[in-house]
Amino acid sequence: MGTTNHPRAGRFFALERAVQAAAVCLAVARNRPGLPGDLASQVTRAAASVPLNLAEGSGRNGRDRIHHFRIAYASALEASAALDLLGRCNLVDAGTASQALALLDEVRAMTWRLIHAKRR
Repeated sequence: MGTTNHPRAGRFFALERAVQAAAVCLAVARNRPGLPGDLASQVTRAAASVPLNLAEGSGRNGRDRIHHFRIAYASALEASAALDLLGRCNLVDAGTASQALALLDEVRAMTWRLIHAKRR
């Protein structure tokens, strides 16, 4: 796939990593038909929310921009918690869940920096 662009600064690495994380999370939820439906849906929605809110926030200004970055951060926390729960219950492959959790951790770190960037 191509790179994800940020309208102001070229490549938007947080968004690129969020797309990767969401893809792994969606694969986990999709490839396990035995998962409880609500939990599989929750993982899917939370994981998809991260790149979608980063993308929307990148097109906004001021507090509205930060608001979308905060939603993305919280959704990454939610997706991580759901994956952790699924992993602890042995409902998903531990390796795949670990990969997704690592990606989501990177996304949270990048998003935290976007939220708390020094205003110039």
